[in-house]
Amino acid sequence: MPIPDYQSLMLPVLRIASQGQTRVPDAAAVIADDLGLTAEEREEMLPSGRQRLLHNRIHWAKFYMSRAGLIDSPARGRFVISDAGSKLLSTNPITINVQSLKAYPSFVEFYNASNEGSPEGPADATPAEAAVTPEEQIDAAQGVLHAALKVELLQRLLAQSPAFFERAIIDLLVGMGYGGSHEDAAKRLGKVGDGGIDGIIDEDRLGLDRIYVQAKRYAAHVPVGRPEVQAFVGSLVGFGASKGVFVTTSSFSTPAIDFVRHLPQRVILIDGSRLADLMIEHGVGVRVSRVVEVKRLDEDFFIEE
Repeated sequence: MPIPDYQSLMLPVLRIASQGQTRVPDAAAVIADDLGLTAEEREEMLPSGRQRLLHNRIHWAKFYMSRAGLIDSPARGRFVISDAGSKLLSTNPITINVQSLKAYPSFVEFYNASNEGSPEGPADATPAEAAVTPEEQIDAAQGVLHAALKVELLQRLLAQSPAFFERAIIDLLVGMGYGGSHEDAAKRLGKVGDGGIDGIIDEDRLGLDRIYVQAKRYAAHVPVGRPEVQAFVGSLVGFGASKGVFVTTSSFSTPAIDFVRHLPQRVILIDGSRLADLMIEHGVGVRVSRVVEVKRLDEDFFIEE
């Protein structure tokens, strides 16, 4: 089942806190059991991969209730229900959400401060009212920007010459740590469009092994088929090579993918989507436009000797 949003988790978290001091991982285990979550659902991560989704949502449920004075933090990493929280639970609420927390002046003060300058209109959800946590909002926004950048990258690669595209692939492999310097890492073999090898790059700085490269600029709707991949493998055999990378701006057909699975040679197929991801990851053809720092409280700072 889908993991509930953090507002839906507020009441369950408060009930767990009413049973004594607890921690987010302990509360997560109880809630996961109550919801009957599978092992995969319990381990589901945020898109950033830095925290479990359930833990993150419980953290923010706890945080917002603490702003309303419903939860206290008696020790580092631990929380427990407050007198105000116990009073609320005694009324047997059906749910607790941001709207109900606005009944508490301390939360209203926090809420107004956190949403000050928000561009949303009065009818739109402010950051505190959103169904997802702030980290999820950041990850989702980054995901949209990442997807748009991938599209732009592939469009620009398609607009360049074949020689430029081949150099870009070599730049990427060098950026990934293969070969060493641009001067001696990549060497041209064959001619553009001859169906053979487009380039060769040392797998390591000492040149103990080499990777042979084929690069094809195809439109998104034109997949690379098995014949092209088979011709590339034939070229590898001719050079006595055991490793090859076939890169395209489009995709690979199913027969092409199946073909390389049973080869004695190690052949890696990189389609347009993965190519764009790698270029972004290794800073090839892109540059940092903006850096947003997200800071957290340093708990160690507040430990008295």
